[in-house]
Amino acid sequence: MSVELSRIVEQRIQESILVKSQFIANAGVISDIATQLIKTIRNDGCIFTCGNGGSSCDAMHFVEELVARYKRERPGIKAQHLCDVSTITCWANDYDYQSIFERQVTTFIKSCDALVAFSTSGNSENVNRALAAAKQKGAFTILFSGKDGGKGKSIADCSVIVPSQETARIQEAHIMVVHILCELIENAIYPI
Repeated sequence: MSVELSRIVEQRIQESILVKSQFIANAGVISDIATQLIKTIRNDGCIFTCGNGGSSCDAMHFVEELVARYKRERPGIKAQHLCDVSTITCWANDYDYQSIFERQVTTFIKSCDALVAFSTSGNSENVNRALAAAKQKGAFTILFSGKDGGKGKSIADCSVIVPSQETARIQEAHIMVVHILCELIENAIYPI
């Protein structure tokens, strides 16, 4: 049994390494996104995030790294996730789940802001509606996705599409990119 478990562990690690090594081709896209987010922050904008399930956790993770800290002590960076349980359940109960993020986007986001939306398939209706609403308000929109990017890639201004069909591998790559963005943003906004 232990040999079988070890084989599975090794296989999953190798899969993750392979996906991330193929993702090196996205370095230019990631640096372009960092540049846009730095511009957003310097223009007194806010970085908003959203997603469902594990992608919701990734959205919240990005925000906490910006608001609290990433690698060093510094003032907070303006960021907010749209994953508040009370707001989501109130709206979904009274209206529908498809517009839970769209409603918040139309309420909070301004043209100087950015929306970073996470959807491993790129086909989450509520995420795509949020991207469309943010774009309509003039905000910069970014999609973190996988597979072929789904419908969301044609809505977002810029997309990070992980070359994998496996949700776990996609989310692992998303967190890697989140950490890279946090480092680039932190270094640009608060240079040592």
